[in-house]
Amino acid sequence: MANDSNYMRTTARQVRHLGSAKSGTHHVWHMRLTSYALLPLTIAFVWIVVSLVGKDYNTVRTALGSPAIAITMLLFLLTGIYHMMLGMQTVIEDYVHGEVAKTFSLMANTFFSICVGLACVYAVLRLSFT
Repeated sequence: MANDSNYMRTTARQVRHLGSAKSGTHHVWHMRLTSYALLPLTIAFVWIVVSLVGKDYNTVRTALGSPAIAITMLLFLLTGIYHMMLGMQTVIEDYVHGEVAKTFSLMANTFFSICVGLACVYAVLRLSFT
């Protein structure tokens, strides 16, 4: 056993430089960061929406045009969309097995997320500046 070259190696040493693209920690960090950011942002979003229930159209437009509320809405929407994109990326990487299908799905995920993000930014900014 003393002559065995793997005898002194630890498990971490044996798996070094193996696995996915070596970016799993970065991905997990972003998922956790966005989920922690979404906790207070979701509470603020629900509070804003509940406070506007039953109000007339002009009151709602005025409230949503407020800079603080517009920034809160933008932060909530963009953080949520980024979190969604990361989650779907994980699902695609784990469960889509063909390389062409995986590449196409990842591109579609990114494109869809960007389109939804731009639509949300446009809607909130239009409400804010009109």
